[in-house]
Amino acid sequence: MGMSLAYGAAEEGESLRTLDRAVELGAAFLDTRDQLTDQDNRRRWPRFARENVAANLALADDVTRVAAEIGCAPAQAALAWLLAQGEDIVAIPGTKRAEYLEQNAAAADLELTAEHIRRLAEAVPGAAVAGDRYPAAALNRLGL
Repeated sequence: MGMSLAYGAAEEGESLRTLDRAVELGAAFLDTRDQLTDQDNRRRWPRFARENVAANLALADDVTRVAAEIGCAPAQAALAWLLAQGEDIVAIPGTKRAEYLEQNAAAADLELTAEHIRRLAEAVPGAAVAGDRYPAAALNRLGL
């Protein structure tokens, strides 16, 4: 089975969504879509709308706290959590810089405890994510 888009505790059970939310949690630049370039597709994504950003940053803060306890970056914790979900999960994170590529690769070597896995999952309950993943027109095209 091929999976794409965003997979995570916030989207559990929806096979069309794979990794994006987990990676988003580690993005240090996350603010409002007003600060994104005109070419950045996230300008149209409801999760980056001004009215949703504060709630989603609070979720990111929870992941950041757990990551600090583990001794890694939030994106690494999110990727390690994703990899801990089963051997049938293949993470394909995007990256902008070589240092992020190295961090992403190092996430595979992190050994999360059951407590870390639980806390990371609880940090991002699906009902708490503010804003739809995609604009309404895109969701309609995807049949979601």
